[in-house]
Amino acid sequence: MFAPKTFWQASLEAGRRMLYPMADPTPMAHSRSSAAIPVMVPIRSLGPAHRERITAHLLALDPADRYLRFGYAASDEHIRRYTEHLDFDRDEIFGIYNRRLELIAMAHLAYSPDPKLDSCAEFGVSVLKQARGRGFGGRLFDRAVMHARNAGVHMLFIHALSENTAMLKIARNAGASVQRDGSESDAYLKLPPASLDTRMAQFVEEQFAEVDYGLKVQAQQFRNMLAGMQEVRRGMRQGRHKSAQ
Repeated sequence: MFAPKTFWQASLEAGRRMLYPMADPTPMAHSRSSAAIPVMVPIRSLGPAHRERITAHLLALDPADRYLRFGYAASDEHIRRYTEHLDFDRDEIFGIYNRRLELIAMAHLAYSPDPKLDSCAEFGVSVLKQARGRGFGGRLFDRAVMHARNAGVHMLFIHALSENTAMLKIARNAGASVQRDGSESDAYLKLPPASLDTRMAQFVEEQFAEVDYGLKVQAQQFRNMLAGMQEVRRGMRQGRHKSAQ
Protein backbone atom coordinates (compact mmCIF):
# COMPACT_ATOMS: atom_id res chain seq x y z
CA MET A 1 0.00 0.00 0.00
CA PHE A 2 1.26 3.49 -0.86
CA ALA A 3 2.00 5.89 1.97
CA PRO A 4 -0.47 8.84 2.04
CA LYS A 5 2.35 11.32 1.53
CA THR A 6 3.60 9.48 -1.55
CA PHE A 7 0.08 9.18 -2.95
CA TRP A 8 -0.71 12.88 -2.64
CA GLN A 9 2.67 13.92 -4.02
CA ALA A 10 2.01 11.79 -7.09
CA SER A 11 -1.52 13.17 -7.40
CA LEU A 12 -0.23 16.75 -7.20
CA GLU A 13 2.43 16.06 -9.80
CA ALA A 14 -0.14 14.46 -12.12
CA GLY A 15 -2.38 17.51 -11.88
CA ARG A 16 0.54 19.87 -12.39
CA ARG A 17 1.64 18.09 -15.55
CA MET A 18 -1.88 18.20 -16.97
CA LEU A 19 -2.34 21.91 -16.26
CA TYR A 20 1.20 22.94 -17.19
CA PRO A 21 2.38 20.94 -20.20
CA MET A 22 5.97 21.16 -21.37
CA ALA A 23 6.72 24.46 -23.04
CA ASP A 24 7.45 24.62 -26.76
CA PRO A 25 11.21 23.99 -27.01
CA THR A 26 11.68 26.32 -29.99
CA PRO A 27 13.66 29.54 -29.43
CA MET A 28 10.68 31.61 -30.54
CA ALA A 29 8.57 30.16 -27.74
CA HIS A 30 11.22 31.02 -25.16
CA SER A 31 11.44 34.55 -26.51
CA ARG A 32 7.71 35.03 -26.00
CA SER A 33 7.74 33.84 -22.42
CA SER A 34 10.11 32.12 -20.06
CA ALA A 35 7.29 30.18 -18.38
CA ALA A 36 4.90 27.57 -19.70
CA ILE A 37 1.38 28.78 -20.41
CA PRO A 38 -1.25 26.81 -18.47
CA VAL A 39 -3.29 24.83 -20.98
CA MET A 40 -5.90 22.19 -20.27
CA VAL A 41 -6.83 19.86 -23.10
CA PRO A 42 -9.66 17.47 -22.15
CA ILE A 43 -8.99 14.15 -23.89
CA ARG A 44 -11.87 11.72 -23.57
CA SER A 45 -11.87 7.96 -23.99
CA LEU A 46 -14.32 7.02 -26.74
CA GLY A 47 -16.57 3.97 -26.86
CA PRO A 48 -19.10 2.38 -29.22
CA ALA A 49 -21.59 5.19 -28.56
CA HIS A 50 -19.13 7.59 -30.24
CA ARG A 51 -18.77 5.54 -33.44
CA GLU A 52 -20.97 7.92 -35.43
CA ARG A 53 -18.93 10.95 -34.37
CA ILE A 54 -15.68 9.12 -35.14
CA THR A 55 -16.99 8.38 -38.64
CA ALA A 56 -18.01 12.03 -39.11
CA HIS A 57 -14.56 13.18 -37.97
CA LEU A 58 -12.71 10.94 -40.42
CA LEU A 59 -15.07 11.76 -43.29
CA ALA A 60 -14.34 15.45 -42.67
CA LEU A 61 -10.66 14.90 -43.49
CA ASP A 62 -9.74 16.12 -46.96
CA PRO A 63 -8.12 13.69 -49.45
CA ALA A 64 -4.56 14.73 -48.53
CA ASP A 65 -5.18 14.23 -44.80
CA ARG A 66 -6.89 10.89 -45.40
CA TYR A 67 -3.83 9.81 -47.36
CA LEU A 68 -1.51 10.76 -44.50
CA ARG A 69 -3.71 9.14 -41.85
CA PHE A 70 -4.31 5.81 -43.55
CA GLY A 71 -1.37 5.61 -45.94
CA TYR A 72 -3.64 5.35 -48.97
CA ALA A 73 -6.42 7.32 -50.66
CA ALA A 74 -9.20 6.24 -48.30
CA SER A 75 -12.67 6.62 -49.76
CA ASP A 76 -15.80 7.24 -47.71
CA GLU A 77 -16.55 3.52 -47.89
CA HIS A 78 -13.07 2.63 -46.63
CA ILE A 79 -13.54 4.96 -43.66
CA ARG A 80 -16.97 3.56 -42.81
CA ARG A 81 -15.57 0.02 -42.86
CA TYR A 82 -12.70 1.13 -40.64
CA THR A 83 -15.00 2.62 -38.01
CA GLU A 84 -17.42 -0.31 -38.19
CA HIS A 85 -14.58 -2.68 -37.27
CA LEU A 86 -13.09 -0.65 -34.43
CA ASP A 87 -12.61 -2.95 -31.43
CA PHE A 88 -13.38 -0.82 -28.39
CA ASP A 89 -12.91 -3.77 -26.04
CA ARG A 90 -9.33 -4.39 -27.15
CA ASP A 91 -8.10 -0.98 -28.33
CA GLU A 92 -8.23 2.53 -26.90
CA ILE A 93 -9.70 5.45 -28.84
CA PHE A 94 -9.17 8.99 -27.57
CA GLY A 95 -10.76 12.21 -28.76
CA ILE A 96 -10.88 15.96 -28.29
CA TYR A 97 -14.25 17.69 -28.64
CA ASN A 98 -14.93 21.36 -29.25
CA ARG A 99 -17.76 23.22 -27.53
CA ARG A 100 -20.20 22.17 -30.28
CA LEU A 101 -19.41 18.51 -29.49
CA GLU A 102 -17.60 18.07 -32.80
CA LEU A 103 -14.73 15.59 -32.68
CA ILE A 104 -11.84 17.73 -33.90
CA ALA A 105 -8.97 15.34 -33.08
CA MET A 106 -8.73 11.63 -32.32
CA ALA A 107 -6.14 8.93 -31.75
CA HIS A 108 -6.25 5.16 -32.05
CA LEU A 109 -4.05 3.07 -29.76
CA ALA A 110 -4.29 -0.41 -31.29
CA TYR A 111 -3.09 -3.39 -29.28
CA SER A 112 -1.82 -6.52 -30.96
CA PRO A 113 -4.44 -9.29 -31.27
CA ASP A 114 -1.60 -11.83 -30.91
CA PRO A 115 -1.15 -12.72 -27.20
CA LYS A 116 2.57 -13.22 -27.85
CA LEU A 117 2.82 -9.53 -28.80
CA ASP A 118 0.60 -8.08 -26.08
CA SER A 119 3.42 -5.77 -24.99
CA CYS A 120 3.25 -3.90 -28.33
CA ALA A 121 0.81 -1.29 -29.60
CA GLU A 122 0.41 0.96 -32.65
CA PHE A 123 -0.52 4.65 -32.60
CA GLY A 124 -2.44 6.65 -35.22
CA VAL A 125 -3.82 10.19 -35.03
CA SER A 126 -5.87 12.67 -37.06
CA VAL A 127 -6.62 16.36 -36.50
CA LEU A 128 -9.08 18.44 -38.50
CA LYS A 129 -7.50 21.25 -40.48
CA GLN A 130 -9.26 24.01 -38.54
CA ALA A 131 -7.85 22.61 -35.26
CA ARG A 132 -4.20 22.50 -36.36
CA GLY A 133 -1.42 24.41 -34.65
CA ARG A 134 -2.69 23.84 -31.09
CA GLY A 135 -0.55 20.82 -30.25
CA PHE A 136 -3.49 18.40 -30.20
CA GLY A 137 -1.55 15.68 -32.01
CA GLY A 138 1.26 15.83 -29.46
CA ARG A 139 -1.14 15.84 -26.52
CA LEU A 140 -2.98 12.81 -27.89
CA PHE A 141 0.36 11.06 -28.34
CA ASP A 142 1.33 11.81 -24.74
CA ARG A 143 -2.01 10.49 -23.53
CA ALA A 144 -1.61 7.31 -25.59
CA VAL A 145 1.91 6.75 -24.24
CA MET A 146 0.70 7.15 -20.68
CA HIS A 147 -2.21 4.76 -21.24
CA ALA A 148 0.04 2.23 -23.00
CA ARG A 149 2.52 2.27 -20.12
CA ASN A 150 -0.27 1.68 -17.62
CA ALA A 151 -1.50 -1.22 -19.77
CA GLY A 152 1.92 -2.90 -19.70
CA VAL A 153 3.02 -1.96 -23.22
CA HIS A 154 6.78 -1.81 -23.69
CA MET A 155 7.01 -0.88 -27.38
CA LEU A 156 4.93 1.71 -29.23
CA PHE A 157 4.93 1.44 -33.01
CA ILE A 158 4.07 4.16 -35.54
CA HIS A 159 3.80 3.46 -39.26
CA ALA A 160 3.59 6.65 -41.31
CA LEU A 161 4.31 7.96 -44.74
CA SER A 162 7.71 9.65 -44.88
CA GLU A 163 5.99 12.87 -45.99
CA ASN A 164 3.96 12.91 -42.75
CA THR A 165 6.54 15.15 -41.12
CA ALA A 166 4.22 16.27 -38.31
CA MET A 167 3.70 12.72 -37.04
CA LEU A 168 7.35 11.78 -37.40
CA LYS A 169 8.39 14.94 -35.55
CA ILE A 170 6.16 13.99 -32.62
CA ALA A 171 7.73 10.53 -32.56
CA ARG A 172 11.31 11.86 -32.76
CA ASN A 173 10.68 14.43 -30.01
CA ALA A 174 9.54 11.56 -27.78
CA GLY A 175 12.80 9.73 -28.42
CA ALA A 176 11.54 7.20 -30.95
CA SER A 177 13.86 5.50 -33.37
CA VAL A 178 12.68 6.26 -36.93
CA GLN A 179 13.61 4.03 -39.87
CA ARG A 180 12.80 5.25 -43.36
CA ASP A 181 12.14 2.89 -46.25
CA GLY A 182 11.37 4.94 -49.33
CA SER A 183 7.94 6.55 -49.10
CA GLU A 184 7.19 4.94 -45.71
CA SER A 185 8.71 5.25 -42.25
CA ASP A 186 8.48 3.19 -39.10
CA ALA A 187 9.02 4.65 -35.64
CA TYR A 188 9.67 2.56 -32.53
CA LEU A 189 9.45 3.97 -29.02
CA LYS A 190 10.50 1.93 -25.99
CA LEU A 191 8.27 2.71 -23.03
CA PRO A 192 9.33 2.58 -19.38
CA PRO A 193 7.15 0.67 -16.92
CA ALA A 194 4.09 2.30 -15.38
CA SER A 195 4.52 4.29 -12.19
CA LEU A 196 2.29 5.78 -9.53
CA ASP A 197 2.67 9.10 -11.33
CA THR A 198 1.40 7.75 -14.67
CA ARG A 199 -1.54 6.01 -13.01
CA MET A 200 -2.54 9.14 -11.10
CA ALA A 201 -2.09 11.29 -14.21
CA GLN A 202 -4.42 9.01 -16.16
CA PHE A 203 -7.03 9.14 -13.38
CA VAL A 204 -6.88 12.94 -13.16
CA GLU A 205 -7.11 13.43 -16.93
CA GLU A 206 -10.01 11.00 -17.30
CA GLN A 207 -11.99 12.73 -14.55
CA PHE A 208 -11.27 16.17 -16.02
CA ALA A 209 -12.34 15.03 -19.51
CA GLU A 210 -15.58 13.52 -18.21
CA VAL A 211 -16.52 16.72 -16.37
CA ASP A 212 -15.63 18.84 -19.40
CA TYR A 213 -17.71 16.65 -21.73
CA GLY A 214 -20.69 16.77 -19.36
CA LEU A 215 -20.55 20.57 -19.29
CA LYS A 216 -20.36 20.74 -23.07
CA VAL A 217 -23.41 18.49 -23.35
CA GLN A 218 -25.36 20.71 -20.95
CA ALA A 219 -24.28 23.84 -22.83
CA GLN A 220 -25.37 22.30 -26.13
CA GLN A 221 -28.75 21.32 -24.67
CA PHE A 222 -29.19 24.86 -23.31
CA ARG A 223 -28.37 26.39 -26.72
CA ASN A 224 -30.87 24.06 -28.38
CA MET A 225 -33.51 25.04 -25.83
CA LEU A 226 -32.88 28.76 -26.47
CA ALA A 227 -33.06 28.19 -30.21
CA GLY A 228 -36.40 26.42 -29.75
CA MET A 229 -37.76 29.26 -27.60
CA GLN A 230 -36.65 31.85 -30.14
CA GLU A 231 -38.40 29.90 -32.89
CA VAL A 232 -41.63 29.84 -30.83
CA ARG A 233 -41.38 33.57 -30.15
CA ARG A 234 -40.75 34.25 -33.84
CA GLY A 235 -43.86 32.25 -34.73
CA MET A 236 -45.95 34.13 -32.15
CA ARG A 237 -44.77 37.51 -33.47
CA GLN A 238 -45.60 36.50 -37.02
CA GLY A 239 -49.02 35.30 -35.88
CA ARG A 240 -49.78 38.58 -34.10
CA HIS A 241 -48.59 40.51 -37.14
CA LYS A 242 -50.91 38.58 -39.46
CA SER A 243 -53.90 38.97 -37.10
CA ALA A 244 -53.33 42.73 -36.94
CA GLN A 245 -53.53 43.06 -40.73
